[in-house]
Amino acid sequence: MLKRLLVGLLAAVVVASVGFAALAWRPSIGKVSPPAASSFSPELVARGEVLAGAGYCATCHTAKGGQPFAGGYPMHTGFGTIYSTNITPDAKTGIGTWSEAAFRRAMHQGVARDGSHLLPAFPYDHFTRLTDADVSALYAYMMTRPAVVAPDRRNGIPFPLNIRALQAGWKLLFFRPGRFEPAPAKSAEWNRGAYLAQGVSHCGACHTPRGALGAEKRDKAFAGAAIDNWIAPPLTAANPSPAPWDQAELATYLRTGVSRYHGVAAGPMGPVVHDGLVKLPDADIRALAVYFADTDGAAGRTASLAPALQRAAAADRLNVGPQADPSARLYTAACASCHYNGAGQPNPLRPDLALNSAVNLDDPTNLVRVVLHGVGAREGAPGVVMPAFDRLSDADVARLATYLRATRTDKPAWPNLEKKVAAIRAQGK
Repeated sequence: MLKRLLVGLLAAVVVASVGFAALAWRPSIGKVSPPAASSFSPELVARGEVLAGAGYCATCHTAKGGQPFAGGYPMHTGFGTIYSTNITPDAKTGIGTWSEAAFRRAMHQGVARDGSHLLPAFPYDHFTRLTDADVSALYAYMMTRPAVVAPDRRNGIPFPLNIRALQAGWKLLFFRPGRFEPAPAKSAEWNRGAYLAQGVSHCGACHTPRGALGAEKRDKAFAGAAIDNWIAPPLTAANPSPAPWDQAELATYLRTGVSRYHGVAAGPMGPVVHDGLVKLPDADIRALAVYFADTDGAAGRTASLAPALQRAAAADRLNVGPQADPSARLYTAACASCHYNGAGQPNPLRPDLALNSAVNLDDPTNLVRVVLHGVGAREGAPGVVMPAFDRLSDADVARLATYLRATRTDKPAWPNLEKKVAAIRAQGK
C-alpha cells in the first residue's frame, strides 16, 4: 500500500514537472545580422526616440557614469539587486542580433530572444499594451544607437528565485498580456494619456504598491508606493496635497518639473521629467495631464484651492518678527529666507511648504531626503538649487520636520521622526 502511494506520488511529481516545463518553455528566435541604421526611415527613428523618452529607457538602462543604454543600472528589490541589461545594438553583449520579432516578443510577452523569461523588473506587464507600430519604432531607435560592448552584470537574486523558468509561474498569476483597449466613453485625449501612462511610461511601476511577490496590486492602481528610498505619492483622490492636482498643474509639472503649489520634481522623478518626458510633444503632456486629473478627481476639489491658499498665507505670517519657539527660530534661520511667501501668491521656484506635497504625505521620507540632500540643478527647476542641510543633526532635521507638520498642515505628527531621519541619512543620496 505504501509502495503504491509512493509510486503514485512520484508519478504526480513527474507529471507536474513535465507540465510546468511545457508551460515555461519558449522557443528561441534565430539570430540576425545587426541591421544597418540606414534600413530605418528617419521618421520611424524619430518616433522611436519620443517613445524611448516616454519610457525612460535611458534612465534604467544606463549605469551612473556609463554609456547610454549599455545597462548596469542597479535596481534594489526585496528579492535582491537586479542590473539592467545592455540594449545597444552590439552583437555580442547587446541586442544587435535580435530580430524585430524577438524584440516585440520581449516587449509584449517578457521573453528574451533565447527563450528565457525576463524578470518583471523590466516592465513588460506595461509594455504589452503598446501597439505593434510603436514597438517597431522603438526597435528602429534602439538599433540606430551606438553599439557599446558591455557584458551584463550578474544579478544578486538568490537561488531558486534566479531560475528564469519560475517566471512562467509568476506570469500565470499576475501577467495579463494584451494591447491597450481605449475606453469608449472617454475622449481621444484621455485615451492617449491612458495609453502612455499604462503602457510605455509605466507610471504604475513606481506609483502602485506591490504585493509579497512583487506584482502591482491592480485594485490599488496609482495609490502610491515606496521606490528607490523615496515615496511615489498617490496619483488618485487619496493624494493628500491641499491644492488639487488639476490639468494645468499636472501639465506644467510634467513639462517643466515645477508646480507652483506642490513643489518640484526631485529624486527618481527628476530624470523622468528632465530626461524622459522632455522628448514628448506638448500634446502628449496635455493628454497625460487630462488622464491623471481625471484619475485624481481634481474637478471635484476645485473649491478646496482658495481655502488652502488662505491657510498657507496665514502660516507664513507665523515666522514674521521675533521668535521664542526654538523650532520656529531654526525654521526662520534655515528655510524662511527662501520659502517665505509675503506676496500671498506661491512662488513656483520657492514652494510654499504649507502646500508642498512632501510636507503633507503620510510618510516624511521625501521631506527628510530633500532637507538632507537638497535639490540639484538638474532636478526641480532647471538651474535652481536648494542646498543640502546635511550638517544639521538628526534631532534638528526632525525638529524642522515636526515644526512644519504642526504649523503647515492639520495632519497628525510623524512618529519616531529622529530615528527615521537617522535611517534615511544612512541610506545616502
